[in-house]
Amino acid sequence: MSRPVLAVPPWLAHALRAQRGPVPWNAVVRGALAGGPLLLGAVLTGRTSVGVVAALGAMFAGINDRPGSRRASVKRIGVPALAGAGGLLVGTYAGEHAHAVVLTLVLTLLGLLAGSVSAIGPVASGAGTQLLVAAAIGAGMPLPESGWERALAFAAGAGWLLTLRLVLPTPGAVAGDARLEFWLDFRFDGERDAVAKVYDAIAELLVATGTPEATGRRAALTAALDHAQDALAGPRLRRYASSATERRLHAQYAAALPLAEAATALAWAGDTVPGRATEGPRRLAAAVRANAHTGPLPAPARSAPALRALDDALLQAAEAFDREGDTQENGRLHRRRRNATSLVHFALGSGGREYGMRVALSFGASAAVAQALHHVHWYWLPATAVFLVKPDLGPLASRVLNRAAGTVLGAVVFAGFAAVLPRPEGLIALVAVSGALIPVATRHFAAQTAVVTVLVLALVMVGGEPQASWSRIGETLLACAIVLIVGHLPMPGQRGGGVRARLAKAGDAAYAYLAHVLSESDDRARRWTLRREAYRTLAEAHAAIDLAAAELPALARHTQGTGEVAATLERIVDTTTAYAVHLDDTGHLTPQHTKRLTELLDELTERGKRAGLGRLLPAAEQDTLPGLRAAG
Repeated sequence: MSRPVLAVPPWLAHALRAQRGPVPWNAVVRGALAGGPLLLGAVLTGRTSVGVVAALGAMFAGINDRPGSRRASVKRIGVPALAGAGGLLVGTYAGEHAHAVVLTLVLTLLGLLAGSVSAIGPVASGAGTQLLVAAAIGAGMPLPESGWERALAFAAGAGWLLTLRLVLPTPGAVAGDARLEFWLDFRFDGERDAVAKVYDAIAELLVATGTPEATGRRAALTAALDHAQDALAGPRLRRYASSATERRLHAQYAAALPLAEAATALAWAGDTVPGRATEGPRRLAAAVRANAHTGPLPAPARSAPALRALDDALLQAAEAFDREGDTQENGRLHRRRRNATSLVHFALGSGGREYGMRVALSFGASAAVAQALHHVHWYWLPATAVFLVKPDLGPLASRVLNRAAGTVLGAVVFAGFAAVLPRPEGLIALVAVSGALIPVATRHFAAQTAVVTVLVLALVMVGGEPQASWSRIGETLLACAIVLIVGHLPMPGQRGGGVRARLAKAGDAAYAYLAHVLSESDDRARRWTLRREAYRTLAEAHAAIDLAAAELPALARHTQGTGEVAATLERIVDTTTAYAVHLDDTGHLTPQHTKRLTELLDELTERGKRAGLGRLLPAAEQDTLPGLRAAG
């Protein structure tokens, strides 16, 4: 008789889960060259406190130094760094001139602003986090420099790591005959890898067509396209791609969109795809990595509309690979631009309001308690609360467990090193080693917390603060308690605002795509833009739902049923894609597509009501659904 297997609760399973992958050696080298050398230079020149602040800026930049293109890293590292410098400036002057009560009120309002803005996206979330942590450091860490000097030092530290990210090449990114050309123009290694992975994902989806793995492979294709879009869409001085290499990469990305559309239509149909159909995308992926021509492509298989679309897209891609393409056309990444009004609307929506209030309460309460416990050096408690309240780092219970465990481990490790290392040279070396470990430690929140704890404790000891490992453990546990209490407090409005906001955004994008396809417009560029937006917003909604489902039961129950709603929306977008490909081939709507769309729209309405979401696609019920039924 087999023993029953105990199921691990989702919140605990998430706390034990870690990301996997190869060691990012380039990021490790950048981390080693960032904070440690900056601190060493400051100590040698007698400006130790400036070096401490600069090393803190480099540390936060290292946390945001994720895989991707150089251009994308400018925004991913630079925007949060500027926000951190601003937070340090505000916190320093507020700490110098405001009474404790007024200071707490200022920090609470700052938390409300930063929390609301963080709901916009990952970069905004990173900016909000650095703004608040730096404000707490500026107000609670006594340093001889003025506010503007601290802000400049913080920005310089982050700028140093960003410079390393932009200047240092990536060894081994390209092999073979293209190696010399790569070394002459290594700036686009991240973009090249991202575009190649799109073609790899298309091939994997074609292999999985007709199997249960197709859904997961289609989601992987969406992730690859999102990553390639982000890699190519970073800030630029000119409106369009200016170099031949960049124009070529833009053309290769654009050529993948019709291939992805056809592959999605084949996966929707569920029929097995001939093996040779997967060879084309794989050869295109190899051509992107080698920056070479495609060579001969496999013979076509044109027995179905989606297969014909796949072959046509493959031929068009081969032509695009053989020419640089038009500059203006290649500057388009088929990505809908969000203006300031839409960003403000999202920040002030249900998700932004709910998160902003929780950040404000956690940050303000922890700042008040910290000031009551300490007259100086009280920054640790509110800074810890900022990280704990961030949903980007996992469910609430998972964050609390990992933060507590990581802080204890980091404090114990640092206490051991501090007892034997010479000062300050030993501590400076410890800062450099910790900086090198951050890119690896970001795979798990507890590991990241442990490494950051060691680094920060080493920095503040070099700056003159006494050994405080054990008090940091107590303050961390106190911050955990504050955030746990605030996380379970009832708030105005409906719980699960972040999930509901993401689902509403995904519903709007799905209907815009559906309406465009049903209009039988010939504007394929707009169709691809709308399809990309629909799949991207669905991926964001799925991520928010998975995160909410791993919360403690008291919180997870508020978003029950939203996963089924997102799955139905995804099937609507898949069916719309299949219909678009079929419409290109035959010019008319089939009963199969009509029936499937009407069933899915009815199902979406029903599931939305059960989940307490109301009508996600009201226009679809009023206009599209009757038209589909009449066509059927």
